[in-house]
Amino acid sequence: MGNGSRQEPAARRRDVLARRWAEVRTGEEGMSTAEYAVGTVAACAFAAVLYQVVTGGSVVGALGDLVESALATLS
Repeated sequence: MGNGSRQEPAARRRDVLARRWAEVRTGEEGMSTAEYAVGTVAACAFAAVLYQVVTGGSVVGALGDLVESALATLS
């Protein structure tokens, strides 16, 4: 085991993991501008749909009924 050309199994595994980690770290670092743009558009579209649902008459009415029911229960 003192032979310079032969590594112990733990040292060999450590070297392999170090090389793999170096490859992962030198890859892409985050999203590109196009990915940010697509993500932003998707978030805005989701927000618009959610806004339409929440401000729709049936949702507002249901929330109002829920509040009235809760207040009636408390009094």
